[in-house]
Amino acid sequence: MEKKDNPLSPHLQIYKWQISSLLSITHRIVGIINILAITVICFWSLSLLLGFESYQVINNIFKSFFGKFIAISLCWTFSFHILNELRHLCWDIGFGFDLKVSKITGVLALIGSFVLTVLFFLIGRNIF
Repeated sequence: MEKKDNPLSPHLQIYKWQISSLLSITHRIVGIINILAITVICFWSLSLLLGFESYQVINNIFKSFFGKFIAISLCWTFSFHILNELRHLCWDIGFGFDLKVSKITGVLALIGSFVLTVLFFLIGRNIF
């Protein structure tokens, strides 16, 4: 039997990335990040049971530049996950399977998540 040099399945060197595959991978990664963030937020709120001092220590971390960056990043992950879930909900209903519609809704979910993040940031700063 001859050994062929062809790969058995598409791999990263020859695979052409599509918006659907990128959004699918991002959706899964963002879901894991959101679960970890919700767990940290729950422990942060439970730290009030230990007293205001322990809550204040964690609260001071979020007042730093790194804390603000994490808060804005989590705002993006939650908004992206919600918009992409709405896209999946439309698929479950039976709409949006067309390739053109799928690409458009994928781009809208990605752009919309950034728009929502900026809006939440502006609302949080009492600008909007």
